[in-house]
Amino acid sequence: MTASVRLALFEPDIPQNAGALLRTAACLGVGLDLIEPAGFLLDDARLKRAGLDYAAQAALVRHVSWERFVETLGPNRLVLLTTRGDVTFPEVRFAAGDVLLLGRESAGVPDAVHARADVRLRIPLVLGMRSLNVAQAGAMVLGEVLRQLRAFPPADVASREGEKG
Repeated sequence: MTASVRLALFEPDIPQNAGALLRTAACLGVGLDLIEPAGFLLDDARLKRAGLDYAAQAALVRHVSWERFVETLGPNRLVLLTTRGDVTFPEVRFAAGDVLLLGRESAGVPDAVHARADVRLRIPLVLGMRSLNVAQAGAMVLGEVLRQLRAFPPADVASREGEKG
């Protein structure tokens, strides 16, 4: 794992989104926390298909509940991506140790989880649009976090040897 930030999924509903975020986390060297209960089993074929073989390489930590997850945060800042955010993500100065929390696709997060967040951010959208897909939103904000922290993994020259340029 290369980055000092983590993604966290709060009781995810859709295995394809969780799989896509597992793949993103593995490819970018970011840990991923899965806060249960999830709306699917972790051996779900849809999760495996979206994560491909990358998911097995992800630094995945499962938490049996929200309370157990919170116990692991320590001094790290909890950054919630929410349509009810106080600030847009381009305005946020991210820090090492930040944990990006993504809510359930069907319901977001409960008010108690919302209140526990240290930062509540939203992605600016065109007027009249509600939200992005959770996997796309997570990847978009994670990209900005890694850019700010200069924490993208180093270029893998070996994986590009077969590319034609």
